[in-house]
Amino acid sequence: MNSFNRLQEAQQTLSPIFSSIDTKVKKNLRRVLEAFRRHQVGVHHFAGVTGYGHDDLGREILDRVFADVVGAEAAAVRVQFVSGTHAIAAALFGVLRPGDEMLAVAGAPYDTLEEVIGLRGQGQGSLKEFGITYRQLELTESGEIDWQTLAAAIRPATRLVHIQRSCGYSWRPSLSILDIEKIVRLVKQQNPETVCFVDNCYGEFIEDQEPPAVGADLIAGSLIKNPGGTIVPAGGYVAGRADLVERAAFRLTAPGIGREGGATFDQNRLLFQGLFLAPQMVGEAMKGNHLTAYVFDQLGYPVNPAPFAPRRDVIQAIKLGSPEKIIAFCKAVQSYSPIGSYLSPVPAQMPGYESDLVMAGGTFIDGSTSEFSADGPLREPYVVFCQGGTHWTHVALALEAAIEEVGQCEG
Repeated sequence: MNSFNRLQEAQQTLSPIFSSIDTKVKKNLRRVLEAFRRHQVGVHHFAGVTGYGHDDLGREILDRVFADVVGAEAAAVRVQFVSGTHAIAAALFGVLRPGDEMLAVAGAPYDTLEEVIGLRGQGQGSLKEFGITYRQLELTESGEIDWQTLAAAIRPATRLVHIQRSCGYSWRPSLSILDIEKIVRLVKQQNPETVCFVDNCYGEFIEDQEPPAVGADLIAGSLIKNPGGTIVPAGGYVAGRADLVERAAFRLTAPGIGREGGATFDQNRLLFQGLFLAPQMVGEAMKGNHLTAYVFDQLGYPVNPAPFAPRRDVIQAIKLGSPEKIIAFCKAVQSYSPIGSYLSPVPAQMPGYESDLVMAGGTFIDGSTSEFSADGPLREPYVVFCQGGTHWTHVALALEAAIEEVGQCEG
């Protein structure tokens, strides 16, 4: 069967799943529209201010809308966050103090957090350098949360529990909202004062609730991932308890300024519009993930999640088994990208990552993983990770080429 026919067959088989995704998109879009109506968003909120950014009405209303959408008391949605890692770091440094312990309950964190914590690198400005200790609970052999260990894991010094919603570069199931709710419940039973923080990257709008709605104290993420709707040019967010959001904002700006400063550089319209588009864009990415999983499972490659498994983020992993196949896959994705299709991905060191990466990302927003992209670290077991997608038909076209390119490596 050629690649075109494989994709046609996959599309027909997955039609019921695509329909169920559309139903979820409608539910999430209703939640966004209700927040827009509640706060009476109008064209006057698109205007930005300059300089210090004081009294930016659009920014203030966007924070309230975003907080409503994710079920939080407050939010800070800012173009000044340079990445999701920056937003997460601001949250961690905002909450933690010397002598506190941070406990990661879902195994090792994403690569880019290792230097923030002080697990790798020279420790310059890391949590470790500030006297904050770190501990992690390993996952079970099947990649699940070790619930029994977690039930007795909180110590007197455990100020914050770190919950990474997405699998990152790990071959494990990502966390569902029900998983996060159970983690929060177990933590709060041991110490109600321990802050439950969720790295929400890649998980927004996958389900019909976000972590604050099930008890998480604080979340953070990137606007060039799901909640930016593929059109926000930069930024990130923190949301949750109002006092904790303010602490994170103090780290972004300065104590005494917090959320009151930060010009929006006339980006308010894109920030609002991106949030409006986000449920639809996430739905398209989920369809692309199912399609990718189905066709490569049919070709005999291990995939995570499985083709018909519920989605918990917008990442689809394929265990290709060799660096040559990862490079070939990324080359195909790049060649079917709207921007830079003439480029050929090569492995290289990336800031914040331990291993060399090969990345395909011909996106309109540089580095956007809400647009269709693929990457993978060149280390065992040689897994490529696909993210995002503005529409599943684009993913289908890229997959036709990827099947051919990877197949040639087998010859």
